[in-house]
Amino acid sequence: MGRAIGSNVDSALEAAFYQQVKDAGLPEPILQFIPVPGRKYRCDFAWPQDEYRLILELEGSIYVARSGHRSASGVVRDIEKYNLLTLNGWCVLRATTAMVMSGEALDMVRQVLGEGKS
Repeated sequence: MGRAIGSNVDSALEAAFYQQVKDAGLPEPILQFIPVPGRKYRCDFAWPQDEYRLILELEGSIYVARSGHRSASGVVRDIEKYNLLTLNGWCVLRATTAMVMSGEALDMVRQVLGEGKS
């Protein structure tokens, strides 16, 4: 479940990362993917193919005081989500805005996808 990312990104950070993926010629991810049936968790980027099973979550609002992900309940939800994903066989990577802009996030994804480092 999800949509091809090229169709509609949710943020400028997602758009920037998608452009990096496209420019690098990496396999196209799925946006807002629901990896665990019966759960409402959505993941920013997913490569669900059996040879990858990779999730990338962009943590773009870590410095925003009112971000739902930074509240105590939001942090607990994220911990539950990431643990559930790992227990269901997913490789979960998390990246900040700085990691996307520096290319570090792309390098991590490349390594998991077996495409080497830039």
